[in-house]
Amino acid sequence: MEGSDTPTPPPADPPPDPRQPAQTSDLQEIGRWLWRLFVLSPAEARAWPRWLNLIVLRPLRTLGIRLGLLPAPRSDRPSRPRAATDTFAGEMTGTWAFRRRAPLPPTRLLNRLASPYLQRAAVVIDRADAWLGAWYLARGQLTQRLILFGALATLWIQATTPLQPDDQLKLSALLFFMSLTVRRLEIRTTSLALIAVSLLASSRYVFWRLTQTLGPSGSTEWWAALGLLVAESYTWIVMVLGYLQNVMPLHRGIAVLPEDRADWPSVDVFIPTYSEPLAVVKPAILAALSLDWPQQKLNVWMLDDGRRAEFREFALAAGARYLTRPDNSHAKAGNLNHALARSQGEYVAIFDCDHIPVRSFLTDTMGWFLLDQRCALVQTPHHFFSPDPFERNLGTFRQVPSEGSLFYGLVQDGNDLWNASYFCGSCAVLKRGPLLEIGGVATDTVTEDAHTALRLHRSGYSSAYVRRILAAGLATESLSSHVAQRARWARGMAQIFRIDNPLFGRGLSWQQRLCYLNAMLHFFSGLPRLVFLTAPLAYLFFEFHVITATTAMLFTYALPHLVQAAIANSHLQGRFRHSLWNEAYESALSWYIALPTLAALVNPRLGRFNVTAKGGLITKSFFDWRLAAPYMVIVGLNLAGVAIAIPRLMYWNIFESETVVINLVWTLFNLTLMGAVLGVATEKRQVRGAARVVKAIPARLHLPGAAVVECRTADFSLTGLRFAMPPVAGLPAGSHVGVELDTDCGAHVFRCEVMSADALEIRLRTLPMSIDEERRYVAATFGRPDVWDDWSAATPADRPLASLAEVLSFGATGYLRVARLLTDQLHDWVRPPAPAAAPHKRET
Repeated sequence: MEGSDTPTPPPADPPPDPRQPAQTSDLQEIGRWLWRLFVLSPAEARAWPRWLNLIVLRPLRTLGIRLGLLPAPRSDRPSRPRAATDTFAGEMTGTWAFRRRAPLPPTRLLNRLASPYLQRAAVVIDRADAWLGAWYLARGQLTQRLILFGALATLWIQATTPLQPDDQLKLSALLFFMSLTVRRLEIRTTSLALIAVSLLASSRYVFWRLTQTLGPSGSTEWWAALGLLVAESYTWIVMVLGYLQNVMPLHRGIAVLPEDRADWPSVDVFIPTYSEPLAVVKPAILAALSLDWPQQKLNVWMLDDGRRAEFREFALAAGARYLTRPDNSHAKAGNLNHALARSQGEYVAIFDCDHIPVRSFLTDTMGWFLLDQRCALVQTPHHFFSPDPFERNLGTFRQVPSEGSLFYGLVQDGNDLWNASYFCGSCAVLKRGPLLEIGGVATDTVTEDAHTALRLHRSGYSSAYVRRILAAGLATESLSSHVAQRARWARGMAQIFRIDNPLFGRGLSWQQRLCYLNAMLHFFSGLPRLVFLTAPLAYLFFEFHVITATTAMLFTYALPHLVQAAIANSHLQGRFRHSLWNEAYESALSWYIALPTLAALVNPRLGRFNVTAKGGLITKSFFDWRLAAPYMVIVGLNLAGVAIAIPRLMYWNIFESETVVINLVWTLFNLTLMGAVLGVATEKRQVRGAARVVKAIPARLHLPGAAVVECRTADFSLTGLRFAMPPVAGLPAGSHVGVELDTDCGAHVFRCEVMSADALEIRLRTLPMSIDEERRYVAATFGRPDVWDDWSAATPADRPLASLAEVLSFGATGYLRVARLLTDQLHDWVRPPAPAAAPHKRET
């Protein structure tokens, strides 16, 4: 009212325009998005932070629409206001212009922008991880189980929440960029984070497959789809159990022994043999006799199931004990039990007859028995200094990790965290008391080693795994012997699964049960792998849709599952298994382990123990038709599928061309794997009787005329050495020199003959030696404690794209090698070689 003293109130703020979005910070939007995504219903969980939508999701959605993977936006859908993003887009203009002027690879750009922040985040996360780990371990067992149950419940909620294709694509993109960022953090939590992301992506895929992709039941198409679904479920279970095994390898060190060697226990060394030649067994016996252990407390036993006189003579001359038996009941297990009853050592070290232990084997393993009175087993890796069939026939020796590298480099070390590392038949020490308590080495299955460890763990004893190469042996020479060995392992694991299943019975923790279960399920991969190798043919031949889903849904669910599993496994296994090589190894064994495992499940008494041949030669390259026959059939079927895919793509199934393309690409990938398998079945000529080991050992070369040259070996074998050194004058082939090598027992000079000498290298062959000289030579070369320390240093780490290129190239090379060999054989058949001329006889 005019003239009144009452102050006039300020004008009220205008009401907010509902068409304009509220101005909020990025952190507030992230919080709201997380709340909507993980708490509210799927219909409400569609708001994303503006910066994420601008930089990542909008380009991905545009790309998906252009490729036909996502539906185009409806014209009747109201457009969102763009005022909230205009300012931010303007701020980013300079950055995008810079990228156009000077493009950088995505990884380099990410490194440049994120490295300072990632380094700070790594320190914070590492400290938080250490604190949370200590807090978790301090909690009671009930609290730990509640935390685990909460984590599993959270995973279940995340895996079973349905999303539309565009939202599933957004979630997959977020997880992908999260994995690319997290994997660069060099902290312990990195593995946990990558495993969690992989589990989320794979669990969503498997749940989607189980609930939405089978189609109507009862038809032949439904049964084909069910077979693929069962195979995929098997791989998911094995993947989850593998993550449990490998989440945190223990990396156990060396336990120190008492200083007074009089307090060290007595040890019996068992080296069983049956049909191997004496040249293979000799080095193992001589190396065992040179072990660094009080000689009055060390007994080396040659356990000869072949009952050969020359073996007895050698053992007695070398100083080892010789033991045989009247029959070969229970094969290797019976041989070991027979020796247990006739020896008295407190501990038993067991080596296959081709494994050569280093001198420090016992001093590096026995300490754990004295540190843990309940420890009944200490296992070390099986290492092979000769190439296996994959490495020799494909030329990947020391370039790609061998088939066994993953198990002995990571899996056994991961099992050790859960007290589940098990006996592998060789390169191990067992405590006699617990071994006798369980009835000796198990004889119920053909994998007596794993079954023995299972019984020890059931009885409450612990095990240890020392991941240091302390013995080395010979790999299988041919694919046929390799497959026979793996088939025996598969049959034995199936027998244990059938008669002594780790999931049941008393004495095991739940972690031990799952670790043993995964070890057994691994050998059931034959049938699922055969399903994967033939699944696309169901559509190409019969037009069966083994996955009933649109291409967009399949893309948004399957691709994240495969990519996240590849990222996690590459991070966990990169030093021990290159990406996609597991598929090649399983494909080569699939047919030959599928039947033994199924037969053992039906009747665990079927089958018998077969000895793996070692020390043989391959005098001529050849293609193993008998072994490769099943895979030739698979190759023929897949080639027929490719031929049928062309008219389907161009004429018959134009209305679902995406489905044809997916099955065609799948078939081509299977053909690549089969090409690698056929390349392995093409056996290369191998006439070198002794495998060479690349190692630089200090040596002194004693030349004629009393001259001595300091040098280092380039490689060595049981029968010779090679030196890469400047040329030495006056060394014609056939001349004799001396090679002085240092051993723990002092230096010794070995007499050698010059095979060749040029400007680059000198090759020597050892001359015949006495048994004592042979023992010294083995101790100075294969028995050196550091001889295998840098063996894997030359093997490159995994790079998934490079590994994909490796597998593709070896697949193509395999077909070329088979074609070349078949052409040569056909040429020899059409035009047989002329018989050699008879030698001319001089007239008398």
